[in-house]
Amino acid sequence: MLMEAISENMYLRFSYRHLLFNMKNSRTDLGLLIIRIGFGLTMIAFHGLQKLMGGPEKWTAIGKSMGNLGIDFMPTIFGFSAGLAESLGSLLLILGLWTRPAAIVLALTMLVATLNHLAKGDGLSGASHAIEFMIVYIAFAIMGPGKLSIDKK
Repeated sequence: MLMEAISENMYLRFSYRHLLFNMKNSRTDLGLLIIRIGFGLTMIAFHGLQKLMGGPEKWTAIGKSMGNLGIDFMPTIFGFSAGLAESLGSLLLILGLWTRPAAIVLALTMLVATLNHLAKGDGLSGASHAIEFMIVYIAFAIMGPGKLSIDKK
């Protein structure tokens, strides 16, 4: 009985260490999937779809912010493109389909958002949300989606 308790305690200690310190790809891949889903759903729900559903008036307003970067033509197209990139790119990220190209497009979209915030005088704190998303997208462009993705099938 005592030996069983000791044996079980040793097993639990081994499992705990194994869980925390063993960097097996399966857990890394699960972590990447969770990040892909979390960031993707957040971007779709709170950014991309809101832009797309806003219609031409919203697209034009968003596109006019490109004037801060010296681009003052076709604002409706640029506004629509931002919403499309955020929605479709995030869906591709969630699925793990064409992850690297989608992540590059999303990172560039966030770079433009960051530059717009800075040009408007929002400072780094105003641009921080776009910067955080951009960092994650750059990481996915470098790492890829992990094994739990369509890209890896």
